[in-house]
Amino acid sequence: MSEPLRLDKRVAELAGCSRAQAQQYIEGGWVRVDGEVVEEPQAPVSTEQVELDPQARLEPAEPATVLLHKPAGVDFMDIPGLVVPATRAEGDVSGVRLLKRHFHRLTPLMPIDAEASGLVVLSQDGRIWRRLTEDYAQIEQEFVVEVSGELGPYGLKRLAHGLEYRGRPLAPCKVSWQNETRLRFAIKNPQGGQLRHMCAQVGLQVVSSKRLRIGRISLSKMPVGQWRYLPVGERF
Repeated sequence: MSEPLRLDKRVAELAGCSRAQAQQYIEGGWVRVDGEVVEEPQAPVSTEQVELDPQARLEPAEPATVLLHKPAGVDFMDIPGLVVPATRAEGDVSGVRLLKRHFHRLTPLMPIDAEASGLVVLSQDGRIWRRLTEDYAQIEQEFVVEVSGELGPYGLKRLAHGLEYRGRPLAPCKVSWQNETRLRFAIKNPQGGQLRHMCAQVGLQVVSSKRLRIGRISLSKMPVGQWRYLPVGERF
């Protein structure tokens, strides 16, 4: 029986490339061992059949950022468990190749209430982390909120400016009716429970809420519980 070798050494021999290049091929999901994609350069191989995809490209494996349509009732810190290969949206046109490494250490960003549904960002990319945490208060978010009850006098105007939350005056936001029962909010720096509290102050009860947009990135028509990659070059 052949002495086991590291997969990257076998690929380097097979492709006539350096070990560093072999590692890029492997981490990019371009290498199969007995028909199965293996992304770990250190994986041992001996008599197995090792194949390099004819379409293989030498490129570093970039950290992933995904956009999820969160179902209502899911706690924010439980969200990463929803991002699995089977729930990738069929309509994902990002062009990003699905890799097993993309599901490791995905961090949910831009908190959202457990009872709300809508757009959530999860990322492995430190640049995205910094943008969505350090600049959180400056990034506009858009919500549609279904309500019941009777809007009090000057209610819409008060929702836009003049209310308080947790003892502090709220910054102005944009509020409009989407239809007879749904309000659309464009708001910065929303805190947990804030939209529900705002509506209660003008005589309305929140039936449901959904986040439609974070900065320039929108939920679009992605089905509930599914996700897509953030395409390279798109910015919040």
